[in-house]
Amino acid sequence: MHVSRPLAGAAWATLAASCFAVFGITVEAAVAALGCAVLVAVTVTDLERRIVPNRIVVPALAGALAVQTLRDPGLEPALAALGAGGFFLLAALVYPAGMGMGDVKLAAFLGAWLGVDVVVALFAASVLSLVPAIAILVRAGAAGRKVGIPFAPFLAAGAVVALFLGEPLLDWWLRP
Repeated sequence: MHVSRPLAGAAWATLAASCFAVFGITVEAAVAALGCAVLVAVTVTDLERRIVPNRIVVPALAGALAVQTLRDPGLEPALAALGAGGFFLLAALVYPAGMGMGDVKLAAFLGAWLGVDVVVALFAASVLSLVPAIAILVRAGAAGRKVGIPFAPFLAAGAVVALFLGEPLLDWWLRP
């Protein structure tokens, strides 16, 4: 699937503008906009070539860990990266044909970048990915179980949900 570069650029510009509109002219907004650039690049690559490139996601993971830890010293970015990446690693080990290691590394990046809000990102990605999965199963029947779909775009969409709505959603889910 070919993705229009101008469309991808417009998507990132819209996300970056939204980051600055929501978070103000702050370091938080700049970090959010850079994270969104990673999401757009990985989404385009996964849609076009069905890979999540290490040359994008590994430096993004290291950068997110460093920046988020400098911004707020503590273990949250590292623990969220380990938790999200570990959860997806387990899924990849259980069913290797279902998930690639690029998705595992992308989940780790999301944890480092979003912190505890990564829970919202992973949940939203899972729910969003059900839509095409169900459509494929309805259309192709049992043979649809063998059809692969790129998961990084759903992780990216879930990350955007978490970026802008993560805290309120977590508060709502966890309130007694």
